[in-house]
Amino acid sequence: MGLLVNRATIRGTAGSGGRAGRGRAVRPLVLALTTALALLLGGVGATGAGAASVCAGRPAKTLTFGTGELRVYKTRSYACALAVAAKPGARRRMSVQIQPRGGRPVIDSGSFTRQAGPVTVHALNRCVRVSGTISGRTGSTGWILC
Repeated sequence: MGLLVNRATIRGTAGSGGRAGRGRAVRPLVLALTTALALLLGGVGATGAGAASVCAGRPAKTLTFGTGELRVYKTRSYACALAVAAKPGARRRMSVQIQPRGGRPVIDSGSFTRQAGPVTVHALNRCVRVSGTISGRTGSTGWILC
């Protein structure tokens, strides 16, 4: 991390003319701030498969089509979907849509380089239907997660 706090740093916060007991009051604050900063910086540098998924939950279904794949994730009460390009790079038209049975679809569309989405719906005890389009090629599921 490169962030180190030691007793000299904490003692130095009281200043030369400060009270002797002030360093003890500052110590928990410095420790809490250091821990928060370490957690924040640790999350920024994450790489690998965990960083690729922006949806919460477990992978429920992956559907591959010509220009990419459609990924669906499920938690206990929510379903999340995204369309990921097979070859990221230039901007192109992409969209992803998820619809709970009996509800309105949630859509993310536009010109993206890597993925469209994530889109999330409440799906406790509900089936969902998901579709994704990348550069004119479409992949879709029927009613799933029932």
